[in-house]
Amino acid sequence: MKRLAAALTMALLTACQTTAPVVDGPRRVATTSGVLLGETAGGKSIFKGVPFAQPPVGALRWAPPQPVSWQGERLATTFGAPCLQPTASDGQPNGGGVSGVTSEDCLYINIWAPAKAKSAPIMLWLYGGGGTMGAGSVSTYDGSGFARDGVILVTANYRHGVLAGFAHPAVEKANGTTDANYHLLDALAALQWVKDNASAFGGDANNITLFGESAGATIVANLVTSPMADGLFQKAIIESTGSLPTPGTTLERARELGAAFAMAHGLPGKDASIDQLRAISPEAILANAATRGGLRTVIDGRSKTQSIIDAYAAGSAIDIPMIIGTNSDEGRLSGTQRVATYAMNGAPVFQYFFDYVAKTRRAENPNGAPHAAEIPFVFDTLQQDRRIAGNATAEDQKVADYIHACWVAFAKQAASSRTIACPGFDWPARTETNDQTVAIFQATPLLGKADDLRSPPNGAPPGPTSRDAE
Repeated sequence: MKRLAAALTMALLTACQTTAPVVDGPRRVATTSGVLLGETAGGKSIFKGVPFAQPPVGALRWAPPQPVSWQGERLATTFGAPCLQPTASDGQPNGGGVSGVTSEDCLYINIWAPAKAKSAPIMLWLYGGGGTMGAGSVSTYDGSGFARDGVILVTANYRHGVLAGFAHPAVEKANGTTDANYHLLDALAALQWVKDNASAFGGDANNITLFGESAGATIVANLVTSPMADGLFQKAIIESTGSLPTPGTTLERARELGAAFAMAHGLPGKDASIDQLRAISPEAILANAATRGGLRTVIDGRSKTQSIIDAYAAGSAIDIPMIIGTNSDEGRLSGTQRVATYAMNGAPVFQYFFDYVAKTRRAENPNGAPHAAEIPFVFDTLQQDRRIAGNATAEDQKVADYIHACWVAFAKQAASSRTIACPGFDWPARTETNDQTVAIFQATPLLGKADDLRSPPNGAPPGPTSRDAE
């Protein structure tokens, strides 16, 4: 009997050890750059403020991102600084959700991973903000919901404004290249770092979904049409960018604008030296509203050889599964329709039309879902979004539940799948044979036809809208 009791005790102990929850506390991960010390809590491991490149300051301003490394353990429990951008003196968030100190030293990612992840899909998020503001640390982009549901979520900072899209003879001479899209190079460097270190966090290096909204979606679309990005990600999600049909800026024109920037700062235009350009203070860049903005897409012959729309029209875009869509009251439908039509004869293309407004925002948005309204639903962060927190209804949460689950399902499914299994409905890829079906996201999702979609002021969205229900 004693032997039997001892055996039973050992079996119980073994079972407990096998099924025991992950212990909350520090989480140590060895990466190609050095050792990181993050935190595990509630079944999720979180690493904040992880450098994916050296700070792009001094001699690295207007230079491609360079590999970074450190000695010993690096504490990864605090977000890195947002990239340089204007912020309000009263501490209120700017249009990108950022307040407080910003810096040129800003090339950081943040990682939310299931604590016991094993070959988990990875999603890398690029925020919006007009290319001049925003940060991966904004609370709406918290990745806990994705980690809870078995996905590793990464948010990445990238350079803004004139520090992101810039060309000048002195810069080209210093770098030995015609690179002019530093924000795209930042995103590529973040993707490469994540791919190289995927297994250390329990991720699948061959299942990375790149997604973004507005300016972030423009970066995604630019990388899907970049010769430098092939193989770095396997799926893409493009949310609400108005830049899809916009021609790229020629390198010659970009150089003219670079010379004008130099002259605005008291330098001799195209003859300014690299030392003079890099000596312009961050404060001076921010103070000059006329010159702090940058270029979204420079056809520099390196990261970009064609504009987005030209690449899709020519069939030279990277052929990977894609979700693409827009919101019902932002007037950005035309470019989305064109890209989806060009792309749908290759890898699966899933188009959506977001037509839901959180109850607390309906009075200010009577015509439909405004720009960026889908983001807290995609991330399942209604209670962290500054416009909704504390006022989310049961209906709001239901919409977040199903939209978030659609994005998770897309990240998890095989690249060959032509249907996304969303809660309560199947979302088919858009094709000619199914009348170019799109998912219309309302209080209750429905399937419609791309040709029937309308955005104000040209007409009302199809079907009854949830915003009219109380």
